[in-house]
Amino acid sequence: MTNLGKLDKIDDLRTVWKHEASGFSKWLAEEENIAKLSAEIGMDINPDELESSVGPFSVDIYASEVGTNRKIVIENQLEETDHKHLGQTITYAAGKDAEVVIWIVKHARDEHRQAVDWLNTHTDENIGFFLIEIELWKIGDSLPAPKFNVVSRPNDWAKAMKLTNALSEGQKTQLEFWQGFVEYASQKPEYSKLFNKRKPLAQNWYDLAVGSSEYHINLLANVQNKKLGAEIYIVNNKEIFQQFESHKEEIEGELGFNMDWRLIPEAKASRITVYKTGDIRQQDKWDEHFDWLIDKAVKLKQIFPKYM
Repeated sequence: MTNLGKLDKIDDLRTVWKHEASGFSKWLAEEENIAKLSAEIGMDINPDELESSVGPFSVDIYASEVGTNRKIVIENQLEETDHKHLGQTITYAAGKDAEVVIWIVKHARDEHRQAVDWLNTHTDENIGFFLIEIELWKIGDSLPAPKFNVVSRPNDWAKAMKLTNALSEGQKTQLEFWQGFVEYASQKPEYSKLFNKRKPLAQNWYDLAVGSSEYHINLLANVQNKKLGAEIYIVNNKEIFQQFESHKEEIEGELGFNMDWRLIPEAKASRITVYKTGDIRQQDKWDEHFDWLIDKAVKLKQIFPKYM
């Protein structure tokens, strides 16, 4: 029999970092730790200054994005979110003329997650707000290990992707495919009356809002696996997945097709997906693929909300 350890969560972050400024911020600014955060959100962060002044106040970490020099403010809070820190993040962003705001907390309250989602919806594509929970885990007597969980991110954020001339051939194909999809789908009333246009990016998914910050629709185009998909992507709410799953028969009956239902215990996100074979490198098949994606997106948007 194989013996395995048990993951234990450390609830009190201050057992490791006594203070936000002298403890957590200094730790986060170290090269290997800022690299972990960079990998999680998909941008290369270079810390420029700790406790950087903004009038009589100071932002925990003032940083920039490697390659673009976009300005970033990082506000750290080793407690659950509150109105004060939300206001501070906006004040610091304005004072530093920052384009990216990263708010790292122990726990994100629903009202503050909704506020960050609202900011991302109502600001232009050059401004982005991240709300991230920091966790500590250990196995037995091991050292604590940090884990970043992105609770809210900018709309259409291209994770680990910059739209430059350095795109691979596969990424160029993805970008061209989604550009074609947006143009094609906007001409279809059954689609355009349900979904707003969103910026196409060089990635294997195109996300669509459904009027809830708890979940959204992803359209998928995997170049390597030659697969297309449409899914309900639930960000961080297993109760919603279970609510949908309790009506699986009715939902699939209304949809007219079966879906792959995946609730991964150790992951925060859940997926309910339908797939089809499709090679987007064959451009003469695009209209056929677009019609399939439109049909599935419309059905997912019309049927799933009835079972919330």
